[in-house]
Amino acid sequence: MQAALHDRKIQLALLLLPGVGYLVLFFGGPLVSALIGSLRLDDGSFTLQWYERIFTRATMLRGLQTSIYYGVAPVFVSLLVSIPLALLIRQNFWGRKLFNGLYKLPMAVPGIIVALMVIIMAERGGFIDRVIAPFGVSMPKLVRDEWGIGVILATVWKQIPFMTLIITSAFAGIPEDIRHAARSLGASRLNTFAFVEVPLAMPGITAAILLTFIGSMGSYAIPDIVGSPSPRPLSVLMLFEFGEGRFAQVYAMGMVLSLFAVVVLLAYYALTANIGVNRAKGDE
Repeated sequence: MQAALHDRKIQLALLLLPGVGYLVLFFGGPLVSALIGSLRLDDGSFTLQWYERIFTRATMLRGLQTSIYYGVAPVFVSLLVSIPLALLIRQNFWGRKLFNGLYKLPMAVPGIIVALMVIIMAERGGFIDRVIAPFGVSMPKLVRDEWGIGVILATVWKQIPFMTLIITSAFAGIPEDIRHAARSLGASRLNTFAFVEVPLAMPGITAAILLTFIGSMGSYAIPDIVGSPSPRPLSVLMLFEFGEGRFAQVYAMGMVLSLFAVVVLLAYYALTANIGVNRAKGDE
């Protein structure tokens, strides 16, 4: 019996080895290397000064705050659009297949191209400004503005298709019998959506939030081209530090961004775990 159990453990380890080995080699290795590099001086001694610079220098501290802002704001706006869009895609209407393909196009456009599109379209003197000028209307400052509106618009345009795909799959995984049961018990269409469908789809919704937050917080091209000259997010400041040859500082900034991503990931797991526990209690 023990020999069979031992053999099963070996088989399980061998099955997991390719995936775990890949993660350790191509994710864990560079991460550990970056961590060590962020703690070293040129003479090889260890220090925390590179992290101290991030949290004490005004430029870097504002850069960290800007990175978080560029991570949170686009996700919030994208979520407000993606959920209704996911519900629309579930409906049958003329041209549904064409629409289902067109809304995914932004996923194939590189971020730098999206940033240039925003400049051409939304900057003062750009295409939209010239179109509305005959009506006596002018564009507000949306590019390189202090609130990063251009960055948010460009990032949202990129995020919506990806977020919608995940949320659509989450809603599609809900059995129709559950919806019909809620309606037959007197729940309105809105109450069924808010109190039945959304809680059941919450793991997929939170996964979409997590993935888009991490991507937007670490984005470089869009904030660099469309964002305000000051403050600059850490992702942009990293390139400046790299050009100055301060590689340990680059490692430290990357580790800080990674730390925030890990915190969000842990929060995601805690939230989905609580949802699972609450759902199990409800079933009882």
